[in-house]
Amino acid sequence: MKKELILILAFALQPLFAIFLSSSVIAQNPRLLITTDIGGDPDDQQAVIRLMLYTNDFDMEGLIASGTHTPEAPDDDALRPELIEEIVHGYGQVHPNLLKHDESYPTPEYLLSILKKGNPHRGDRVGEDKDTEASEWIIRMVDKKDKRPLNICIFGGQVELQQALWKVKRTRTEKDYQRFVSQIRVFDVGDQDRVFKQMFAEHPSLFYILSKQAEGQDKREGAYRGMYLGGDESLTSLAWLKENVLENHGPMGALYPTRTWTAPNLHGVVKEGDTPSWFFFVDNGLGCPEHPEYGSWGGRYQMTEAGYYRDATDSVGDKNIARATVYRWRGDYQSDFAARMDWCVKDYDEANHSPIASVNGSSVREALTIRKKPGEIIHLDASKSKDPDGDQLRYEWMVYPEAGSFNGTSMLKPDGANASLSMPELAEGTSLHIILKVTDNREPNITAYKRIILLKDEL
Repeated sequence: MKKELILILAFALQPLFAIFLSSSVIAQNPRLLITTDIGGDPDDQQAVIRLMLYTNDFDMEGLIASGTHTPEAPDDDALRPELIEEIVHGYGQVHPNLLKHDESYPTPEYLLSILKKGNPHRGDRVGEDKDTEASEWIIRMVDKKDKRPLNICIFGGQVELQQALWKVKRTRTEKDYQRFVSQIRVFDVGDQDRVFKQMFAEHPSLFYILSKQAEGQDKREGAYRGMYLGGDESLTSLAWLKENVLENHGPMGALYPTRTWTAPNLHGVVKEGDTPSWFFFVDNGLGCPEHPEYGSWGGRYQMTEAGYYRDATDSVGDKNIARATVYRWRGDYQSDFAARMDWCVKDYDEANHSPIASVNGSSVREALTIRKKPGEIIHLDASKSKDPDGDQLRYEWMVYPEAGSFNGTSMLKPDGANASLSMPELAEGTSLHIILKVTDNREPNITAYKRIILLKDEL
């Protein structure tokens, strides 16, 4: 009788189960694979340590150790996978505590299983008999039966990706090669192997973000350097690091390097120039990876005539520079990092967790699109936003002019959890972006986002 009852209930609940499955697919984490020249500048270790605390927000599919030095220093080339292993072992020590805050954190054993070795040499080193464990792994991950793109972050050299693409293009049909390329999104920090132009010329349909200073600019002007240059630099100081990371935060904090290369750096401590690459793919309600021009913690990027993305600029204070597209969010992402460092050592009730931003009944992280005719009044209601810890919430509404294409003046009227505005006259194909920031009042506080995109109603 019990078995029969279970079967009856299973059939009765089948529609609900299907709905659950459907929504779980929609809420899947982004896929992420990183290649890092860890062992060179210590900022790679910093970036990987921070990433460990966000592995619950990704489906991690590769930790690749690539050559540690630039093409100009071939005699010093080396692989340092043991530095990734050291970080994962540190993560393993705090993993039981992290699970108290989110059961999605992967096991350290799994993370070690996706650690792969690349080519110890840098530069243009592709061709016959130059496959590596890492380049083969990239091919395997892209080939997985998964409709989601594989997001590839290149901290150092591109040789592993370049070899994978070289092999696929020469061993598969044009149709299969194009299918392979269509499954990849690349965020490249600085073209450090100096092979971008050659690689993109050979694979021009790649979704490719090259974060690098504009031609003729000093290299410190690259957007990714907004991680530590410009804005409120007190948040990259040794004092901030001691309070929030290094001391009383367990083995992960103790592993964080306290000296980095590259001047100028006011404090010479936090750098993490590679972190914006994976920040770009964090699904926190702010960014939209298929639209780099929208902006996110990882910066904002614009399409070039050649078909790839380069650094865009934002106006923050009296500056209009590429670095501002990253440092404008520094207060939020540093506080978020500090909160997650607490997860390493504190129980759930003792730590802080992210609010859920909701606007006009929409609590999903995808942008809310609203179509209205010019002059119509738009009401935005965020009163249904929630905090899992029961903390009070603060609401900040902002127009993000650079993210859209509207050049006029928008009279946004914020009023706590509500805001309103009259729909401006938008030309066809233009948009106006509004960002809601919902921040709790517990320290270190955490901010959740909701993006609202206004479009002209053509009907």
